[in-house]
Amino acid sequence: MAEHDLFREESEALAEANRIVASSDLQSGAYRDALGRLTDHYQRLIRETRRLIVHSDRQERELTKLNGQLKTLAAQLDYKARHDALTGVLNRGAIIERIGEMLKTHDVSVIVLDIDHFKRINDEFGHPAGDAVIVELVRRVQAGLGDGAEVGRVGGEEFTIVLPDADLAQAAATAEILRASLADRHFAAVAGRPVTASFGVSWNARGTSFDAAYARADQMLYEAKRNGRDRVVWKLTPAD
Repeated sequence: MAEHDLFREESEALAEANRIVASSDLQSGAYRDALGRLTDHYQRLIRETRRLIVHSDRQERELTKLNGQLKTLAAQLDYKARHDALTGVLNRGAIIERIGEMLKTHDVSVIVLDIDHFKRINDEFGHPAGDAVIVELVRRVQAGLGDGAEVGRVGGEEFTIVLPDADLAQAAATAEILRASLADRHFAAVAGRPVTASFGVSWNARGTSFDAAYARADQMLYEAKRNGRDRVVWKLTPAD
C-alpha cells in the first residue's frame, strides 16, 4: 500500500502556484485565485503543524513518564534481587559479592552469628514469632554497627557482618557489644524467653578470598557453639 502523503494537497497547490507564476499571459484574477488557494492551504498547513507539535509534545511527555516508571521498576527489582525480603538486609548472594569486592581493596573483618536454639523458638512460639525475633535481632545489630559495616542474611537464623578496615580486636569488641545487646534485653515476640546468639570473628588481609575469610569466621562460630553458645570466639589461626 502506498504511503499516505499528509501534505499532498499543499504540494499540489504550491505546484499550481509556481506554474501560474511562471506564466506571462494570465489575467490578474488567475493570480488572485491561485494566491487564495495557496493561502488556504498554508493556513491548513499551520494548523496541521501545530497539531503534530502538540501530539509530539504529548508523546514525549508520556515517554518521559514511562521511562521514569521503568527506571523505578528496575531499581525496585534490583533491590529485591539483592535484599532479604523479611529483614531488608543484603541476601546471601549480595553479601558474598560485597565481601569479595571489599577484600580486593581492604583488610576486612568478618563476623558470623547464629541464633542459639532457634528451632526451639519456632517450635514453642510458632514461625511468625520466629520471624519477629529475626527482624528485631537485625534492628539491634544494625543499631550497634558503625558506618561502613554491612549485614547480610546467609541462612534462616544466620547472619554475616563485614567490617572494612577493622582489626581483629575491634571486630571482636563489636561482636561482644552485639552479643550483649541481644542477651541483655528480652524479645517482645517470645514472651520474655531469653534469645542469645553465638559469634565467630575472623580478620583477613586484603586479597584474601571470600571462602577463606568466611571459613575462618565459621570455624570460630563452631567453637562458640561447642563451648556453650552465647559467646564470641576469635583468634588467629596458625596461617595468620
